[in-house]
Amino acid sequence: MRQIAIYGKGGIGKSTISANVAAAMAEKGLVTWYVGCDPKSDGSMTLMAGRRIDTLLEQMKNQSESRYEICTGYAGVRCVEIGGPLAGVGCAGRGIIVACQALRRDYFSKESIDVIIYDVPGDVVCGGFAAPLRERFADEVYIVTSGEYLALFAANNIAKGLKNLNIRLGGIICNSREVPNEEQVSKEFSRKIGTAFTGFIPRDPIVRECENKGETVIECVPGSKQAEAYRRLADSILSNERFTVPEPMAPETIREMLRELGS
Repeated sequence: MRQIAIYGKGGIGKSTISANVAAAMAEKGLVTWYVGCDPKSDGSMTLMAGRRIDTLLEQMKNQSESRYEICTGYAGVRCVEIGGPLAGVGCAGRGIIVACQALRRDYFSKESIDVIIYDVPGDVVCGGFAAPLRERFADEVYIVTSGEYLALFAANNIAKGLKNLNIRLGGIICNSREVPNEEQVSKEFSRKIGTAFTGFIPRDPIVRECENKGETVIECVPGSKQAEAYRRLADSILSNERFTVPEPMAPETIREMLRELGS
């Protein structure tokens, strides 16, 4: 069973990538689970035809049974939103630990599963959001970035957290913002921290159009170039055998790299 955590700074497109990769893997016939760890609980909506599902923490609060309603989305993807406290109230990380323990006990240890994708907000600098890794719910990590300085800075911080936890990184995914030399910058960043470059996702307005319809790109426009980009990324993740504990860069080195590459 592949247990994958996808990290990156807020707004970088983790959930879009996670949902489309889950859809692409499920299309291959793999038994795939998507576990949204963001308290907003909206990452699975494109897999669920735009519908927001009840969170696991809500269900755990309202019933005593150890079996919960697990929703089935596009291509059979099993969708879970962990949920969490309202913004500014409580610690979302504690809920992630409790919910993931329940999933592992009641489902993951009993069902035949090929892939679990954890869509995790923030970064592993936050102890709570490090839970999928610290508790060994996930054992491989991919970081989503763009070629922008702040995205790379956040990705570097995540790499630092992985090193502190002695967690192996599977690679860097570039979700394009159409900045100059973006793919080259992302590849060089990957090289400098000692990990693989897993894939490049181009920027395309079709992504927003599909999300407005409540669908992944894979479902909405399956024959598009953008859908193929997500399928290539899914293939790259599934075939990856290179996992290394990253060596984060000094923050000032990121700016030097961007200047050298003309970005």
